[in-house]
Amino acid sequence: MKTLSKLPVRRWWYLMPIIFITYSLAYLDRANYGFAAAAGIENDLGITKGTASLIGALFFLGYFFFQVPGAMYAVKRSVRKMIFFSLILWGFCAAATGFVSNIPTLMAIRFTLGIVEAAVMPAMLIYISNWFTKSERSRANTFLILGNPVTVLWMSIVSGYLIQAWGWREMFIIEGIPAVLWAFCWWALVRDKPSEATWLSEEEKQTLQQAMDSEQTAIKPVRNYGEAMRSRNVIMLCAVHALWSIGVYGFMMWMPSILKNAAQMDIVSVGWLAAVPYLAAICLMLVVSWLSDKLQNRKLFIWPLLLIAGVAFFGSWMLGTQAFWLSYALLVIAAACMYAPYGPFFALIPELLPRNVSGVSMGLINSFGALGAFIGAWLVGYLNGITGGPGASYTFMATALFASVVLMYCVRAPGETTRGALQPNKAAS
Repeated sequence: MKTLSKLPVRRWWYLMPIIFITYSLAYLDRANYGFAAAAGIENDLGITKGTASLIGALFFLGYFFFQVPGAMYAVKRSVRKMIFFSLILWGFCAAATGFVSNIPTLMAIRFTLGIVEAAVMPAMLIYISNWFTKSERSRANTFLILGNPVTVLWMSIVSGYLIQAWGWREMFIIEGIPAVLWAFCWWALVRDKPSEATWLSEEEKQTLQQAMDSEQTAIKPVRNYGEAMRSRNVIMLCAVHALWSIGVYGFMMWMPSILKNAAQMDIVSVGWLAAVPYLAAICLMLVVSWLSDKLQNRKLFIWPLLLIAGVAFFGSWMLGTQAFWLSYALLVIAAACMYAPYGPFFALIPELLPRNVSGVSMGLINSFGALGAFIGAWLVGYLNGITGGPGASYTFMATALFASVVLMYCVRAPGETTRGALQPNKAAS
C-alpha cells in the first residue's frame, strides 16, 4: 500500500480555500443577527425581549429538522449540487432580512434561512471524509470550522462599521450578496469525488482511494442507518453536541448585546471587543487539530477543553461588571476552549462508524447540535432580557458545558474498548 507521504498534497491547496470560504459565508449570514439586535432592530420593528430571543433562535429550529434529510441527499446524490443551490437560497434569505417591515416576515425568513443552510455542515464533513484520510481529518475539519470564528472575527468589525455608516438593513443586504456570487465559483471549482477531479493524475487518484479503502477495514461494519443511530456512541455524541452548542451559540448570538450593556460602548467598540475571542479561538483550534492528528487521541482534545470553558464562564459570572476586563478575559478563554475541540470531535465520528452510515450519523449528531443551538440562542437571550444581566445565562451555559464534559468522557473512542461500542442501545430500541 502507498504511504501517506505520497498522497497528493495539492488537495490541501486546492480544496481548503474553497471549503473555508463556503462555510465562512454560511456563518456570515447566520451570525450577523446578533449585531442587528445590538443596533436596534428590536426597537425599529417593535420586538419584545422574549420575541427577540425567539427570532434569533428560529434559524436553528429550521436547521435541526433538515440536517438528516440533507445529509442523506449528500451521501446518495451530490454535495456539489446541494451546496450550489443552498448558497443561492441562503444569500437571498440573508439579504431579504434587510427589507423586513414586520415580525412575522422576519420570523419566516430566519426559519427559512435555517432550512436552506441545514445541510451545509454535514455535507461538508462528508465531502472532507471523501478526500482526506484519518491522520489528516482533524486538521481538515478544523479548516472547515475555522470559517466560524474567522468570519465572526472580521464580521464583528465590519458589521459594526456598516451599521454605523448606514444601518442594520443595509448590513444584511451587503452581507447577503457574496453567497449568491460564490455559488457559481463553487459550481465551477468543485467535484464530488477524487475520481472526478481533473487536477489529479490517475496515479494520485488510485493512491488516495487505496488509503481510504484501507481505513474502512479496521471499522466494525454497521448494516444500516437505524443500527447506527441507535448505537451507544452516536446517542451520546448527539447529547454532547447539543449541550456543547448551548454554550457556543448562546455566546455567539448574544455576545455583542452582553458587551454593549456591560460596558456601555458604541457599536464599533463592541465589534472590536467581540472579535478578540474568535481570534483566540482560531489560534487554539489550529494547535489542537494538529496535536489531535499527531497523537491520534481525539477525546483528549475535547472534554478537557470544554471543562475549561465551563469554568471560565462561571468565573466570568462571579466577577461580573465589577471587574469588566478580567471578566472579559475569561470570556475570551471560554470562547477559545469551546471552539478548539470541533476538529477532533468531527474527526472522531468516521473513526467510529463505517462509510455507509457515517455521513448520515454526522447529520444526526449535527442536528442535535442545532437543537442545542436553538435552546442556547433563545434561552440565553430570554434570560438576559428578564434578569437585566448575563449572570443567569452564564450559569446556564456553563452547566450545559459541564454536562457535555461528563458525557464526552464516557464515549468509547477507538483504542479504549471496542466491545459493544457500536451495538444498538437496548433502551433506545
